[in-house]
Amino acid sequence: MSPDPGASEALIRLFHVHKRYAAKQALSDLTLEIRENEFVFITGPSGAGKTTLLKLLYLGETLSAGQVIIDGMNLARISRNRIPQLRRQFGIIFQDYKLIASKTVYENIALVLEAAGEKPRWLQKKVNSVLRAVGMEDRNASYPPSLSGGEQQRVAVARAIVGQPKIIVADEPTGSLDEESAGVIMTLLKKFHSTGGTLLVATHDMELIRRNDARVIHLDRGRLQPAPPL
Repeated sequence: MSPDPGASEALIRLFHVHKRYAAKQALSDLTLEIRENEFVFITGPSGAGKTTLLKLLYLGETLSAGQVIIDGMNLARISRNRIPQLRRQFGIIFQDYKLIASKTVYENIALVLEAAGEKPRWLQKKVNSVLRAVGMEDRNASYPPSLSGGEQQRVAVARAIVGQPKIIVADEPTGSLDEESAGVIMTLLKKFHSTGGTLLVATHDMELIRRNDARVIHLDRGRLQPAPPL
């Protein structure tokens, strides 16, 4: 892929990446670049490898062959003590939210900053700031099971952005939401992108892609394929 002299440097590079689970080849010979501050949809049918690709980026899975380079860090060679540094580059949003049911909304978000060693005097200010940004400040003492799906996903967005990551990866973030809630989540994600963040959204929802101006990476059976017409 030849660089665009007017574009920012590549933040994410994949070279001939393969991922195999036992007898199943999940990804085959992927080579691609994603530049800083890009907004990218990763699409394809169920089982195409979308989730696997996202997980490889933050070492939720390890690759079977090839190289993944994130902001200059080669994940095939990364030392164990640099993995936390890598993961602080990412905010991660899941379709099923993955909030801790026994902790409040505030506590779910604060955990990210506590794990990063944030000083207590700044922690409360940062958590309250992101809760205001996603419109959930009045639910800070609520527990996730008492929230609607859209509200839980707003908390998940707040958790993803509170550490000020360079990259957000969102795996089907609107897949289980109604149209109104999905619109709110995409507005929040695009706001992150507008501040300079790199945004990767895995989805099979072609209508969502049609409504948003972004690059499309299409996978089918673990291989890059031309994106279908919108």
